[in-house]
Amino acid sequence: MGIASRNSLRAWLRAPGSLSRRLAQLGERFEVELISQRIAPLRARELDALGRPRRGCTLVREVILRVDGRPLVWARSSLHASALAGPWRALKGLGPRPLADLLYSDRRVHRSELQPRRLARYGHTRRQMEKQWLLATGTPASKQMLWSRNSVFSRCGAQLRVMELFTPELVRDIPVINRVMTCTRMNNRP
Repeated sequence: MGIASRNSLRAWLRAPGSLSRRLAQLGERFEVELISQRIAPLRARELDALGRPRRGCTLVREVILRVDGRPLVWARSSLHASALAGPWRALKGLGPRPLADLLYSDRRVHRSELQPRRLARYGHTRRQMEKQWLLATGTPASKQMLWSRNSVFSRCGAQLRVMELFTPELVRDIPVINRVMTCTRMNNRP
């Protein structure tokens, strides 16, 4: 497989709305594999995105999104643990359900602009993803798995950062936008 560039993944990096819904349209079975949900220190980019939260615990959730058994996305969400007692408390019991179940069913949730970002080849996030990917799939992550999109969801003043890292395999799949946008609009009707 060739190099997965920002241009070749552009449709995925910029697609609005629920990534889970778009991925589900690529096959018969969509699933979220919960790899880890734990208290962990925030990384520099997370601190910046969340406005340098005050001291305290941070919840980090890492998952692999699969379609028909194929692992296609590694995602990491993070928030200050104080938000777990407030606006994001449902995250504690989410388990293997898609995060989209929380994000797109509540009109009070607002999303920042999507920010495509190339992951550092040898950074901490890359090493963490590679370790988890190998354990969960039995195969090493592609060296071309470098492009992610990042955004921050806000609800009642509490923020949740989501990073979604795409496999180069998605280059050959175009996300369905019109149909998904219709579903999203229908779910957001009063």
